Amino acid sequence: MATTMNAAVSLTSSNSSSFPATSCAIAPERIRFTKGAFYYKSNNVVTGKRVFSIKAQITTETDTPTPAKKVEKVSKKNEEGVIVNRYRPKEPYTGKCLLNTKITADDAPGETWHMVFSHQGEIPYREGQSVGVIADGIDKNGKPHKVRLYSIASSALGDLGNSETVSLCVKRLVYTNDQGETVKGVCSNFLCDLAPGSDVKLTGPVGKEMLMPKDPNATVIMLATGTGIAPFRSFLWKMFFEKHDDYKFNGLAWLFLGVPTTSSLLYQEEFDKMKAKAPENFRVDYAISREQAN
Repeated sequence: MATTMNAAVSLTSSNSSSFPATSCAIAPERIRFTKGAFYYKSNNVVTGKRVFSIKAQITTETDTPTPAKKVEKVSKKNEEGVIVNRYRPKEPYTGKCLLNTKITADDAPGETWHMVFSHQGEIPYREGQSVGVIADGIDKNGKPHKVRLYSIASSALGDLGNSETVSLCVKRLVYTNDQGETVKGVCSNFLCDLAPGSDVKLTGPVGKEMLMPKDPNATVIMLATGTGIAPFRSFLWKMFFEKHDDYKFNGLAWLFLGVPTTSSLLYQEEFDKMKAKAPENFRVDYAISREQAN
């Protein structure tokens, strides 16, 4: 409904003098709606020695506004060929652990592991997406553990280059609670303890917000702390370690990686190789919080 309405107003004085009907604009918040018609009343108006009572009846062209035409949304996921939720928590995919190795030094504050799982091409993800992991066992209520999401650390081709594996970068969560008890994160410890050949229940893939830029000449600035490096490793592998018929990165990829100590640096050897291979296209800066003065 419009913010104002036109109304025909008749004014009658206490001395029976009459005035011709006129038009005015009335604020909708002063309108009383009834089943039959719309009415608006104001206080009495005093002009000189005459007192007038104002009553307006408002008519509208239609009782129900014409509804706006519904615009059907087109899924960008379909346009970009992005697949999501092929496997859900109730029916996960069972993959195999092919590799599980610690990638932080023994004196680092905490453990971070790199792991590779086979999916036989059944989870066709894209760079920047995530997968879910369901840890074995049951929770304190006797129910299966809930799914945990992890950013994928490998390109769409995977570390083996055959589009049949997915890699994760996971930090083992261990902390002491207020009661002085040692608490271990359910899924992170399950993953870090997986031996090659073990089964793992996977869901997804999910997400589309962090896909590779379509422009091969783009400047891509990446900021990560710790295991937040995962999606950027997937980007960088596609940019510098792989050959694609329809894609060649010619822009600038600039990575900032923050870790507490030098012994906590992740994938440093890989980044050194990328820098040597494409010095004009790749730059990496480390922020080591417990060692650097600035």
